[in-house]
Amino acid sequence: MQDVFQDLYDTILSRRESKQEGSYTCYLFEKGIDKILKKVGEESAETIIAAKNGKNEETVLEISDLIYHLFVMMAEQNITLDEVKAELEKRSEKTGNLKTFHQVDKNS
Repeated sequence: MQDVFQDLYDTILSRRESKQEGSYTCYLFEKGIDKILKKVGEESAETIIAAKNGKNEETVLEISDLIYHLFVMMAEQNITLDEVKAELEKRSEKTGNLKTFHQVDKNS
């Protein structure tokens, strides 16, 4: 799995460095961070809707779109896969990190 992610990220970086006509990735980089973030938001929403609908095939497609757009965002922000991997590894070492939520007294 890591190789697929690395290959995708490397392709995105390559498109950022050397523009190719007709490339959707190049188009996103040309439009800039606002367009990239808009697409991340859209794909996030589409992933949620697909999951809610309970259609795994559709959800997998939307997750793939979301990951692709997240990788474009990462490349635009100069965030590497290694940085994300390191953070996830750090988090996996934690135990008992369930967040406690603020309790609201609904009677007041």
